[in-house]
Amino acid sequence: MFKSARGVGAIVAVLGFAFLAGCGGPSVTREGPPAEAPAYRVGDRWVYKAQDGFRNPVVWEEVHEVTAMGASGIAVRITQQGPGVNTDRTEDWAAPGLVRRGAVFDAETRIFTKPLTRFAFPMHPGQSWREWVDNFNETTGRTGTFSRWVSVNGWGKVTTPAGSFDALHLRVSMRLDDDEFWREATQASYVLWYAPAVRATVREEKEAEYRERGAGPRAMPIRSQSSVMELVSFTPGKN
Repeated sequence: MFKSARGVGAIVAVLGFAFLAGCGGPSVTREGPPAEAPAYRVGDRWVYKAQDGFRNPVVWEEVHEVTAMGASGIAVRITQQGPGVNTDRTEDWAAPGLVRRGAVFDAETRIFTKPLTRFAFPMHPGQSWREWVDNFNETTGRTGTFSRWVSVNGWGKVTTPAGSFDALHLRVSMRLDDDEFWREATQASYVLWYAPAVRATVREEKEAEYRERGAGPRAMPIRSQSSVMELVSFTPGKN
């Protein structure tokens, strides 16, 4: 359903980088049931602690909250607060896992021509999907197409400040559409842990890099993202 012949080459190009993120950590098994589509409620609220960077990382608190639901979809408000960080945006989900308007890198906002498949419910261990995603980036004011490949590796036990969870381990590889005359496109490799018990990810590890054009084959990549986000609390909404 999500495969595209023209996307295979670009996606394969980032697979080597994909294994740089999320190495080690909890063991994963392919055995286990699928994760079914969650039943969200207005008021569902997730609080995460996050950081991005190296010696002096930027830190912030990130809150996701379902603010509206209906036949037209699901609205989720996302805020980030911390020293030097202050963002407030709203994502539009057509259905659980299907994003019409939202972010794929940092806190930008994109409008997708067709809903992006963030999670392909029901998610089975061993499942994978790939997409070429046409979009308009509201942050940069540009249209473009990026590639996104997701593999569901299996189940593991993940411990976060909110507790320990049985979670599905997902790897996400992307080649973004942000190349310029002076630089190549960003290549991103993410590891996500999705826990059905809280209807969301409980840990996210994100690495991204790009290369400058004309710097030669031995040029070192420039890392543009190295972040970790962990769940601190989950408050379910009322029926």
